[in-house]
Amino acid sequence: MRKILFYSLLLLVGLIASQWLPAIMGPAYAVFGDFVRVITMILLSFIMIRVGYEFNIDKSNLKQYGWDYIVAFTAASFPWILVTLYFVFVLLPADVWGTLAAWQETLLAGRFAAPTSAGVLFSMLAAAGLGTTWLYQKARILAIFDDLDTVLLLIPLKMLMVGLAWQLGLIVLVMIALLSMGFLLLHKIRIPVTWPWVAGYATVITLLSEFVYQGSKLIDESVPIHVEVLLPAFVLGCMLAYPKSAKTKSHSKEHHFAEIETPAEHRVSTLVAALFMVFVGLSMPLILSGDMAAKGAVTQDKVEPSLHAAGVPAAENAAAIIGEEQNIGRVTAAQPGMGWGLIALHVLIITLLSNLGKMFPAFCYRKEAHWRERLAVAIGMWPRGEVGAGVLVISLSYGIGGPIVTIAMLSLALNLLLTGFFIYFVKQITGPLPAYRDVVK
Repeated sequence: MRKILFYSLLLLVGLIASQWLPAIMGPAYAVFGDFVRVITMILLSFIMIRVGYEFNIDKSNLKQYGWDYIVAFTAASFPWILVTLYFVFVLLPADVWGTLAAWQETLLAGRFAAPTSAGVLFSMLAAAGLGTTWLYQKARILAIFDDLDTVLLLIPLKMLMVGLAWQLGLIVLVMIALLSMGFLLLHKIRIPVTWPWVAGYATVITLLSEFVYQGSKLIDESVPIHVEVLLPAFVLGCMLAYPKSAKTKSHSKEHHFAEIETPAEHRVSTLVAALFMVFVGLSMPLILSGDMAAKGAVTQDKVEPSLHAAGVPAAENAAAIIGEEQNIGRVTAAQPGMGWGLIALHVLIITLLSNLGKMFPAFCYRKEAHWRERLAVAIGMWPRGEVGAGVLVISLSYGIGGPIVTIAMLSLALNLLLTGFFIYFVKQITGPLPAYRDVVK
């Protein structure tokens, strides 16, 4: 519990700093934002390589993973649907409900509620001592599929905003290629797996991602190519071979590898997770009042660092290119201002709706786990983080503003601050559990 509280404190420190540093540092914040972006992606890559290394699938029973993907799809879609409907029918006037622009903007802004923060979730569950449980194994699969769904669904949403673009199709092909490599070469590549090497792999993945992103901007700055580091890092971890002496428990798929179970490895893993919490907080966009957001108070040099820290491609010129043609950003930015009391009420409702949408996994896996474990998996999907922040900054870059984006940002921040409490509750409801036989062989 002390480690969970420590991580929660680090998240809070990073979040507070993200709101104050832009004003304190001025123009220099753009450079600092680049530093935050790169370090955040390296830390996330490190975490996801280790997650992939511990990930294993039973190729003789692939049907179960199809069901996992469906469950994860609901966890990524239901919050999005609920929040989008609330944005349209509660926060927008009735005379724009039937307009295309209203749905374009709210569908994109509401997407922030979909992705579970895989890095935050895995670090917190491990800190709670749940790293060897069924809960952790299932949450790991669902969170990865959840984030994958979010990235894939962002592509048609971007097409709604900017039209068809070959870069978006290329990203889909790269994702398919990566997933195919991970499946075909599952734990077959025998290279070192100790922390200095993993740090090196993480750095290379981040730099390659950045190189492709910056190079694609030279071709078309409005629709750059950016493959989030989460997927290639996870796939690399999946391809790393296990030591020949590794002992495997056939049912739990739990592996024990002496070379990564040393005190030094554990210290480095803890340090990486702690730094990641700080940098996730630092990656949060500025939280603005409704009036400030409506007036376009966020400048691109402040938006850009947060956007890239979230691992999501920018769209610096998209609003300028298509804003007059499609009225992008005009519907939500034209919302009437509201006081902080009403904003707080909407933040609470949006937070409840987005987390309610994550609860479907609690009704699944009845043959695998006790109801308390299933409930814990659903609650474990609540933490949000860097990917959701990136969605919000994409919304800002398209000119979407007003109370909707402010409420979404505050809801994301609230969920982030409550992560430690979510994981503490998960730990409390999962133990001690009665004996429960795993009937799936």
